[in-house]
Amino acid sequence: MKKKAFASTHNTVINSHQRIAALYCRVSTDAQAEEGYSIEVQQERLVAYCKSQGIEHYDLYIDAGWSGSNLERPEMQRLIRDAKDRRLSHVICYKLDRISRSQRDTLYLIEDVLNPCGISFVSLNETIDTGSPMGRLMIGILSAFAQLERENIRERTQMGLKARIAKGYWPGGDRIPLGYDYDQVRGILVPNDQADLVRQCFKLYLEGHSPQIIADMTGLKYGAWVLQILRRKTYTGQIIYNDEEYEGLHEPIIDMKTFETVQQRIRNRSSNRLTSSKNLLTGLMTCGHCGAAIYYQAWGHGKKKLACYSRSRSHPYLVKDPDCCQPYIDPDELEAAVLEDVFRFSCCLDDKETAVLWEDDERKRISDSLQDLDLKLKRLYGLYASDADETLLEAISDMKKQRKSLAARLSALEKENSRFSVRKEIQEQIRDLSGVWDILSMDEKRNILHIIIESIVITDRNITVNYRI
Repeated sequence: MKKKAFASTHNTVINSHQRIAALYCRVSTDAQAEEGYSIEVQQERLVAYCKSQGIEHYDLYIDAGWSGSNLERPEMQRLIRDAKDRRLSHVICYKLDRISRSQRDTLYLIEDVLNPCGISFVSLNETIDTGSPMGRLMIGILSAFAQLERENIRERTQMGLKARIAKGYWPGGDRIPLGYDYDQVRGILVPNDQADLVRQCFKLYLEGHSPQIIADMTGLKYGAWVLQILRRKTYTGQIIYNDEEYEGLHEPIIDMKTFETVQQRIRNRSSNRLTSSKNLLTGLMTCGHCGAAIYYQAWGHGKKKLACYSRSRSHPYLVKDPDCCQPYIDPDELEAAVLEDVFRFSCCLDDKETAVLWEDDERKRISDSLQDLDLKLKRLYGLYASDADETLLEAISDMKKQRKSLAARLSALEKENSRFSVRKEIQEQIRDLSGVWDILSMDEKRNILHIIIESIVITDRNITVNYRI
């Protein structure tokens, strides 16, 4: 968005100890200027107001071409700095939404920046002056309406986008699928020279190649990327938006029959991989030398060995150190050693260690104190709205600090209690584990180990089992 610079027409010499009025102006688009919100119009009316009120010392703060969605604007930030340095006596704007369209930001500026420094806020269009109780009440109401209008604009925009997608147009953005370009004039996707690459991925997968092999053959780097391509229904001419399907206007790269055949093949392969897996420690093992994962590798005649992925040539993206010295490990020996450690660990857990950290009465005491503080703060805010007394402001500040401290204490205790609860749950999972291990299925055994073990670090022939508790 183009930013415009405006020169101040008000030149005055101000004593460094003299407080001044800040006259704030903002427009976000040229259209707003045409509708009577131009910088010149705002500036003229603000200066006229100062003269009518006998305000001689003022300075202009102008943000031209900046959105009102937040306070991250150059001149607004300068205004906030000057306010905190107590250089200002007033902040005056033409209309409330020139400050911000966010209720939270408006209230922050007034309640947390201006009021503590004794600075009055004036909005000419709404006839608001926070120097009076009625002005403080009105500022909250009008800010709420400004926030509501912004949310209505967002909702209308989303509805318009959905209606456009329903007609078959691409929603836009920078996430264009591989194989397509986005035609901004027509608002649709157009196949490009990589469309054949997408077709090749589908063809190779139906021929029986794995996603990683396809990635190696096509130069796509990751097997996961190939899988994303295979699962993307956009290639059939559909548009998926918020989990809903719409008929797109773009040309399909893949016919629907091919796409559905590939999806069924993916489901079948995933199902077979899950049910046929007989590897107890898959997903838990890490190399102590390079940090890469360790996996089960077939070794002829139905045998297996444990190998570090850094020594694998089939998954180059998993390699951490091509020169890793981790030797191959016999899986039977490792599994026996891990289970021995797990059974010993399950016998060593002490019920006393899983006791709750704190009693219910302490929790109730802290919760009651927080509720009491909330009621007191509510009353103090009401009193402050009627009479902006500095003593009330100090009381509110002290009470906020007290509440923050109590809330932090309660949160810390709940985290500790949650940790012990998890420990107790895990203890129940592995109680008398050695006695029932042999009657469990492979899936049950793997699930239990994944519940209690964080990782198994293998360094040469030494193992370290890291438990979750």
